[in-house]
Parts: sequence; structure tokens; C-alpha cells
Amino acid sequence: MASLRVSNSFSILNTETKRSLLSPTTRRSRRSSSVRLTVVAETMSTDKLGIKVDKNPPESRLSQLGVRNWPKWSCPPSKFPWTYSDKETCYLLEGKVKVTPDGSNESVEIGAGDLVEFPKGMSCTWDVSVAVDKHYNFS
Repeated sequence: MASLRVSNSFSILNTETKRSLLSPTTRRSRRSSSVRLTVVAETMSTDKLGIKVDKNPPESRLSQLGVRNWPKWSCPPSKFPWTYSDKETCYLLEGKVKVTPDGSNESVEIGAGDLVEFPKGMSCTWDVSVAVDKHYNFS
């Protein structure tokens, strides 16, 4: 029996796409035996410019961290500099932000559903395009 592991970026596949992911050998054997397609929901995690972003972490992870008990902070669309005196972990409930570390020409985009970790000592500019509402924790 064949098994196919599919990341969240392929979580919605039509029948033709699923068939094209199977090798010709597997496709032939599929006619004579069944194939199990296993879809694994995974958190997509990136680390760019020192900012760690977990897209849509499972509720179990948020509960483990106690995110819903952290203080909340919000702000309207705006642009401002910020320096992290301690490591901050935050979970965006709403909003869209481009964070540009000082000295970089690149930005990290974060938004609703993202669990984000900013390192202690980072200086950056926040460019908030959609009002932010987030839980946060400094450590």
C-alpha cells in the first residue's frame, strides 16, 4: 500500500492533481489495489532575518504556551521604529504587518494566525497596513 505525505501547501488537491503526484508505477498499481492518501497538517515555520514565524500553529501549541492568557496589544495602521529589549513572542489575532530589521532591505510579513518570535536586541520598523490585535509575551 502506498502512502503520500502532503504538506499544508498541498492540502486542497483535486483528483487530477492527486493522480499527477503519484508515480507511473503507483498509478498502475492503483488500478489493481487501493492507495492510501495521507494528508498531514503541518505548521509552516520560517526563520527570516532573525524573525521566526509559525503560520497557523495548532491550538494545542497555543494552549501549551498559554497564549490566550498573555496581555493584548493593538494599534491602527501606522509606521514606527521599535527595539526589542527582551525576546518577544506574539500571536496575531488580526492585522497585517511588514517588519524590516534595521540595516536590511528585506522585510518579513506577518498577519492574523501567525505565532512570531522576535529576538532580544532587534531594532526594526513596523509598517502596519491592517490594524493589529495581538497577544504578546516578553521573556
